Amino acid sequence: EYSKIIAREMSDMPQFKDYITPQYVEDIYQSSILHDIGKVGIPDAVLLKKGRLTKEEYEQIKIHTLIGGRTLSEITRKFKDQTFLTIAKEIAYYHHEKWNGKGYPNQLKGEKIPLSARMVALADVYDALTSKRCYKEKMNHEKAKQIIIKDKGELFDPDVVDAFLASEKSFIEIAKELHSDGV
Repeated sequence: EYSKIIAREMSDMPQFKDYITPQYVEDIYQSSILHDIGKVGIPDAVLLKKGRLTKEEYEQIKIHTLIGGRTLSEITRKFKDQTFLTIAKEIAYYHHEKWNGKGYPNQLKGEKIPLSARMVALADVYDALTSKRCYKEKMNHEKAKQIIIKDKGELFDPDVVDAFLASEKSFIEIAKELHSDGV
């Protein structure tokens, strides 16, 4: 839902008007759910660890992008119609790349990161920040928003952050739906 909101908002930006079509928005919506599919190849002991990860455990976690991307690459080869699975593959591979080039798996920088992955990266971080996890408590929208603003131009594409800020009421509503006690 968050990714769809960002894509829809960005479709109105002049620089993306011809690229982000209604079909692209729908493809983002359908494919973004697969962003962490590669985590099926990561041991539960690492995924569900309550405390801080060791350096070795963090290196294991980072491999989920490669597992997911390769899995979706194999699936897309079997289909002539390159539908939402092509975007899903981009997202799985690159949703942990950072605007400043310090992400993983390939340290892509700026616009070298596929737009779909840049959108899902922010949506994924927002969801992680505002959700309770086995290793952390959730935070409220305002605190999550401040973290995202602080990382604009460093971790996140500035245009994606602008789309998030322009649609933050929708983010709050979705978060309320996802978390029965709100954010």
